[in-house]
Amino acid sequence: ICARTSTSLPSTRGAGRTFEEVCPREQEVREMGIPDAVPVHLLDGVDRDDIEALLEVGHKVFFASGESIFDTGDKADAMYVVLDGEAQVDVGGRFHRLTRGTVFGEMALIAPDRRMATVRAAEPMHVLKVYAEDFRSLLLDRPQIALSMLRALALRLREVEQRIDAWMAS
Repeated sequence: ICARTSTSLPSTRGAGRTFEEVCPREQEVREMGIPDAVPVHLLDGVDRDDIEALLEVGHKVFFASGESIFDTGDKADAMYVVLDGEAQVDVGGRFHRLTRGTVFGEMALIAPDRRMATVRAAEPMHVLKVYAEDFRSLLLDRPQIALSMLRALALRLREVEQRIDAWMAS
């Protein structure tokens, strides 16, 4: 149920679905202070039932400002979706911010290994945490989620390649 996992995960890039479209218990969720639109591009192309199934396996977690979500070298066992607040990522001394709707740690769902970055809450924040084992079981029943995720990861890889090309050219 949506209230147990505390959010909906609409599709991204402006045309996100509302709680009414993805969560039959939207009033209960709103009362918990969850944002009404969380863009998650990893879920582009999945339907309402797939989103609700993902919500069933996710867990809402709170992190205080400065609290570690995970550190470089930690076991990679889950992905996260920022519901509210912000986190800071440190990848080898390069920093960037994660804001509402950002998915991070998703590589742990496909190829578990050790974390390659440190992520800390930059301010009080809530995330949806999805454990890799739960997610893999979900993919067996809902292959559209896997296809959507593969597309998003390929787009991210393409973006990284373009950044490297631009850096090498300068």
